[in-house]
Amino acid sequence: MNHPKNYFKSILVAFALLGAGNAVVNAQGVSTTQLKQFKLMSSTQIHAGGKQISDPAFKGDQAWFDAAVPSTVLTALVANKVYPDPHIGMNNMLIPDANDSFSTAYGLDKYSYLPHVKNPWKDPYWYRTTFNVADADPSKRFELIFDGINYRAEVWLNGHQVADSSKMVGMFAKYQFDVTPFIKANQSNALAVKIYPLDYPGTPDTEQLQALGSFYLNGGPTGDIGKNVTMLCSVGWDWMPPTRDRNMGIWQPVYLRETGVVSIGNTQLITELPKLPDTSEASLKLNLALHNSSSEAVKGKLQVSIHPENFKGNSSDRISFSQDVTVGAKGQGSVSLDANKIKDLLVKNPKLWWPVGYGDPNLYRIQLKFTSQEKTLDDTSFVFGIRTVKSEAESVGGHYDGFYRRNFYVNGKRIHLVGGAWVPDMMLDRDAKRFYTELSLCKNANLNLIRIWGGGITPPEPFWDAADRLGLLVWNDFWVTGDTQGEFKGSPDYPFQGNVFLKNVTSSILSIRNHSSLLVWTGGNEGHARKELYDGMRQAIITLDGTRPYIPSSSGYAKMPKGWLGSWPDNKPAGVYSGGPYAWKDPKVYYSLADTAKDWLFKDETGIPSQPPLNTLRKVIPDMVWDTTLPYPFNNTWGYHDACTGAGKYDEYYQDMVSRYGQPLQIDSFSNKMQLMNATGYQGIFEAANSKISDNGGVMLWKLNAALPSVIWQIYDWYLLPNAGYYYMKKACEPVHIQFNQNDSAVAVINRSRFDQGGLTAEATLYDITGKVTGKQTAKVKQALADHAITALSLKKLLQGQSEFRFILLSLKDQAGKEVSSNVYWTAAGNDYTALNQMTGTKISASVVNSDQHRGWEKMTIKLENKGQQIAFFNRGQVLVDGEEINAALWSDNYVTLAPGESKELSVTFERLQGVGRLQVKFSGWNTKEELMDFATEW
Repeated sequence: MNHPKNYFKSILVAFALLGAGNAVVNAQGVSTTQLKQFKLMSSTQIHAGGKQISDPAFKGDQAWFDAAVPSTVLTALVANKVYPDPHIGMNNMLIPDANDSFSTAYGLDKYSYLPHVKNPWKDPYWYRTTFNVADADPSKRFELIFDGINYRAEVWLNGHQVADSSKMVGMFAKYQFDVTPFIKANQSNALAVKIYPLDYPGTPDTEQLQALGSFYLNGGPTGDIGKNVTMLCSVGWDWMPPTRDRNMGIWQPVYLRETGVVSIGNTQLITELPKLPDTSEASLKLNLALHNSSSEAVKGKLQVSIHPENFKGNSSDRISFSQDVTVGAKGQGSVSLDANKIKDLLVKNPKLWWPVGYGDPNLYRIQLKFTSQEKTLDDTSFVFGIRTVKSEAESVGGHYDGFYRRNFYVNGKRIHLVGGAWVPDMMLDRDAKRFYTELSLCKNANLNLIRIWGGGITPPEPFWDAADRLGLLVWNDFWVTGDTQGEFKGSPDYPFQGNVFLKNVTSSILSIRNHSSLLVWTGGNEGHARKELYDGMRQAIITLDGTRPYIPSSSGYAKMPKGWLGSWPDNKPAGVYSGGPYAWKDPKVYYSLADTAKDWLFKDETGIPSQPPLNTLRKVIPDMVWDTTLPYPFNNTWGYHDACTGAGKYDEYYQDMVSRYGQPLQIDSFSNKMQLMNATGYQGIFEAANSKISDNGGVMLWKLNAALPSVIWQIYDWYLLPNAGYYYMKKACEPVHIQFNQNDSAVAVINRSRFDQGGLTAEATLYDITGKVTGKQTAKVKQALADHAITALSLKKLLQGQSEFRFILLSLKDQAGKEVSSNVYWTAAGNDYTALNQMTGTKISASVVNSDQHRGWEKMTIKLENKGQQIAFFNRGQVLVDGEEINAALWSDNYVTLAPGESKELSVTFERLQGVGRLQVKFSGWNTKEELMDFATEW
């Protein structure tokens, strides 16, 4: 496991890298420059064509909008104040929709900013930029790279057409063009890109304009967005309204790359551990292509250097060798090297890449350089981890007859997967820093898996880089869903252009196959593509990657036709199951499901509504005025932010809260009680899976994050603030954990690590509502095996006759008496927890034990102590600047409960920016007065 100190350092290093410049200049003039500053305008307002617009002398863009690429059209227009931010409140209802009939039905067409044009998304947009190139050696080659456009594009450079919209199509393909003949040295160059909207804008469902009303139909009523190869949820899902322009634009970066006449491409690095379970030796394989654009053969050397990423000088860990290569004229040569050819590719005692909770995510860096006549023609570099992945599905039999369970292995060790689905921001408005911050929140929660959901996008490079560095495994769905490809609605005929789909699949595989974090490919979400696309996708994965498993769908319920090939390489069913529940359930229900439900052999979708804490709830619902025709404190804006019936059953979530904790009449009481629901809901899900850790493959949430400010299905909100459930899940997923089963009253120790644990002592203490001890029990745990659960003791006898409200506090200590894990539960007959409303108060104190500052980041260790004779319940820590919470602070624990006289040390890591205001750390609890620490100096 990555120790907190090392984790802190990893954050600092990563953000230092994110702050680097956009132009990467390599040896002898080899360079890559990102083109960022563009101008943008609708083609309806322009009379010139691509030839004129891409002329450096063109002056017609002076009144165009500024657009910082990557940027969708709508993102750029919001940045220019043309439209209000659709994330906020009801602003999305002030923007026309790409579907004409839908826009007319809701009167949205009157909001078009274009004169005499009702639909501003129906016609193409022009993006234009200029750039300079210094004196160019005649032998230099220039390549224009687009990492992603949506949906079609034509490209012009200096009056010349580079690509047309029949070839440049699909949201998930990378496009590379040799533009050497068109580049002008020592003068301005002009690039013009004409972006076309989706071929078919899709039909949205009825807007969610009523709180606690019907939820939005996924993919619209017909699923016709699936006619395109695009972000399917852009037409709206039950957690996101329609994105009005369907995210047309240049949504990923654009680069100009300068090389010599020979360039390196399609690099693949494969790592193997040939002696498993012995990991003392790793074998590397390197495959790549060399392209020669000149009319003569080129003789040169391919130079390879490999070393740990934190390499600081001479070391036996460094690998360095070269290979003589000749590349034919106007041709492409392939190079394939392995340990049989190059003995240095057999690595002794490698530093392995491990996922969260199983070890450190060690990374190496490979540098490739092609030289000829002592001149560097091209070079490239990337990081990778030495690790292997494997998957097997087994028929369980017995009660589970006919059902398969899938297991995943990293470096020969079975990994019990805990994580959830990742969805895109509705406007694709995430940058590298936000990706790293969000994934840091996931790592901090002890999750080891992120699932890229099939109705969204394949994320850009910064996401994958962050996952590699943080040790997060990634489950990658392709862009297929049962709601668009015919499992539930839509059609197997979608997408219409199968060749576009397969081209995008190929490009995506080549783009992300070297990332250590990538665990598995799946054919889609709760459905599958038609046979020629399914077979083509499966074969492309085998041919272009061949190092990772493939499963047909992220759902065992997808009805695969008879005779179709199954998972690869075992050709068995997926062995993973969605289907929820998606609504809040009592923890006892989750334990029963884990015990008996066949789909909990590997549950890849379940979740709860999980409302944000009050300070961001006010941002999600900016007009928080109670509509007295609705239950307190709702108004209809809540409906647009997903407080609806349907899969999430927000109305039941609310009623369950009232039945357990009593009707709230104030907003802070309402919010606090919802946080109790979040805590017990997520605790129940993950601890139920823990109880069967050896018998199930994992459990995954629907979902981890939010596409816009929302009140359902998230462990942290759109503003990056975790809710209480986040911390109870974090505790449940810790490497060694103690937990209580309310169904059978057993206290168990869960060992999620890859090492056996011995010499532990489990302790359970019962308290009544006044803080008085009503029972206590301890037990020795001689050995907790890796990847197993062991019952430590039973509280059945202790709880008999104690039907009134009880707190149960658990503690697990090692041989030295150090606490390894702690936990808290509250029980009462009939789930009547209203006694909490009359709980007497106690006093807490907080003090800083130590503080470490480096490069704008701070890590504090804080001692929190209960000074009274009553339980200090549900104490929340917050880092504040001028009274506003720093939302992405990484706490070791939060919403903490302390026994009378107990103290705990908590750590928190947060970005400390100079000159932005007054720093405070605040603790507030259910029955404690606010404790505020003030750091007024040098902030």
